[in-house]
Amino acid sequence: MAQQWTGHKLSRRLALSVTAVAALALLALIMAGHGLPLEYGGGVLLVIGLGSYLVAYRLLANRLSFARATVDRILQSDFANLEPAEESGTSDELGALIDELYRTGVGVEKKMQDLERIEHYRREFLGNVSHELKTPIFSIRGFAETLLEGALEDEQNSRSFVQIIQRNAERLNNLAEDLGDVTRIEMGELEMTIEPFSLMLVINEVIETLEPLAETKEVSLRSKVTNDLPDVTGDRERIRQVLTNLVDNAVKYNTSGGHVNVVAHLLPSGKVNVSVVDDGIGISHEHITRLTERFFRVDTSRSRSEGGTGLGLAIVKHILGAHGSRLLTESSPGRGSTFGFSLPTLPQKL
Repeated sequence: MAQQWTGHKLSRRLALSVTAVAALALLALIMAGHGLPLEYGGGVLLVIGLGSYLVAYRLLANRLSFARATVDRILQSDFANLEPAEESGTSDELGALIDELYRTGVGVEKKMQDLERIEHYRREFLGNVSHELKTPIFSIRGFAETLLEGALEDEQNSRSFVQIIQRNAERLNNLAEDLGDVTRIEMGELEMTIEPFSLMLVINEVIETLEPLAETKEVSLRSKVTNDLPDVTGDRERIRQVLTNLVDNAVKYNTSGGHVNVVAHLLPSGKVNVSVVDDGIGISHEHITRLTERFFRVDTSRSRSEGGTGLGLAIVKHILGAHGSRLLTESSPGRGSTFGFSLPTLPQKL
């Protein structure tokens, strides 16, 4: 009520100011135009003043009160009750100002929602990092203490314990490297060296690197790339990182006797499509849209046992985004998965 009263006081003051200026101006014009004596000036001034005041107050009071209420709602972050003025806002400057206040409130609301979303992401991210660090650290500390308490004398068990410590240390190293990549991506420091390169050679290198893992898992790993595949443009090492991650996942989440094929072919659009196809365990539909979320895992226990950090596909998404591409996924449980993306080729010389 106090704010409403203040708004009406302001409206009256402004109306009185407008009235005074208008009345004096009209009085001067009327008297000069009709040659009226000065004794008639008071009555004419009263009539003009009263009429001007009523008109000015009528035009200003509600609109100024509405503007004041809009400002108060913005200051109190009461965006739920924020509403545009009924007037079009284009008739005069006051209407335009009221419309601008409303748009400002909408903009402030969006900024606050963005900040809340970022803060929620920050808390979730820190919680996930803390959780991911605890498991390998707990394992390393536990087995190290066991060794120090006398297990070193047992050659068979001590060797097994050291191997477990080594695996968990490697997992921590992978997490640190992936977190470094995520940090650079978040800060816009993920540098790309865009140049032409042979995609076929990169695919062969990735297959050679992961062939020992495939043999251990008893998975057949092959490439299906034609010899006439044109060169593509992009960051060679980052695309290698993308392919390594996709092929590594396809092998790890396959079954004994399974197959993983890396396929590349030229599209009618002039781009080269690359797909990593497996016939492994597959992914249910409700999980596909979340695969590139940081720390998301379809099978948490299996992912951790395989040394995954939960950041790989999130990094893949950002790398492909920097190349103007995106990760496409097709999968169904028990029928395998296909992860694909495309890259531009070199311009053809005429």
